[in-house]
Amino acid sequence: MRRGCLSVGTVNCDVCKSHIPYPERYVVVDEDANGKEIDRGGKSVRYCVECAKQKGYARYKEIKGEMVLTFLPDGGSSIPEPSTDKP
Repeated sequence: MRRGCLSVGTVNCDVCKSHIPYPERYVVVDEDANGKEIDRGGKSVRYCVECAKQKGYARYKEIKGEMVLTFLPDGGSSIPEPSTDKP
């Protein structure tokens, strides 16, 4: 399971060991012993944005003409567009 987080200034990437300064984003992923993402259990691994992009856990997506960093899976959930219809 992926969890997008904001650093409080005391977080390091578990892959490249770099410091993730406040208020930068990072993702925590539950992985099995083979490094594959799993829903529950396993080891929680912290990834900075660069390492997450390399592993495929982060990407940029165009939303309303703006490039937005997302940790959501490619084919999974999407960010719903706000409704413009008035009741």
